[in-house]
Amino acid sequence: MITNEQEYRAGVRDGIPIALGYFAVSFTFGMMAVTGGLKIFQAVLTSVTNVTSAGQFAALTIIFGDGSYLEVILTTLIINLRYSLMSFAVSQKIDDKGHSIHRYLVAFGMTDEIFGISINHRDRINPFYNYGAMSVAIPGWCLGTLLGAVLGNVLPAMVISALSVAIYGMFMAIIIPPAEKNKALYVVILVSMLLSAAFTYLPLLKQLTGGFVIIIITVGVAAVAAVIQPVPDPEQEDS
Repeated sequence: MITNEQEYRAGVRDGIPIALGYFAVSFTFGMMAVTGGLKIFQAVLTSVTNVTSAGQFAALTIIFGDGSYLEVILTTLIINLRYSLMSFAVSQKIDDKGHSIHRYLVAFGMTDEIFGISINHRDRINPFYNYGAMSVAIPGWCLGTLLGAVLGNVLPAMVISALSVAIYGMFMAIIIPPAEKNKALYVVILVSMLLSAAFTYLPLLKQLTGGFVIIIITVGVAAVAAVIQPVPDPEQEDS
């Protein structure tokens, strides 16, 4: 029988590569947050309480654009809504012997990468496996933010400008590999680019603030994806 300690160690082992990746991305977040006007404490607190790359970068865009609290709330809610679905899926696989508090703790540390290793780990998930992954992944994200925020006040402007390109590289790394396997994603990406350009250059549309632009584009692209590649109904497949 596999013990909680063994599961925890397995989670730490599988979480180390995730932590290294998080460190690199969150370093850029911390640097951008401080150079944009946030204090070091504020940047780190954001990472500690959110642990989400896309949501945090989107929030920065709205904050620096003098957006409203409502825009920040709606944008982060829509962007991070997938984590609720991931948490529901993982909670169904958690060992029934575990107390319900484990489900809440596991949900707090749910990210795309941790969901990936969790859902493929075993038929039944021991929450201590997630705790192991979280214990290295979340500190990696927060430590990267801290160092990026500190060095953002020290590094020359030329170096900071060069490092800020890392976020675009991260997004490219996220969308290109899946698009090569799923051609429908090419359409989704193209629609996203066209909508973004429209809200940037068209006279009426460019009057909207950045937060609402992100919300509209996210919902619009999700609708396009649902039309061109709907999720099949299991009952219809069986029939």
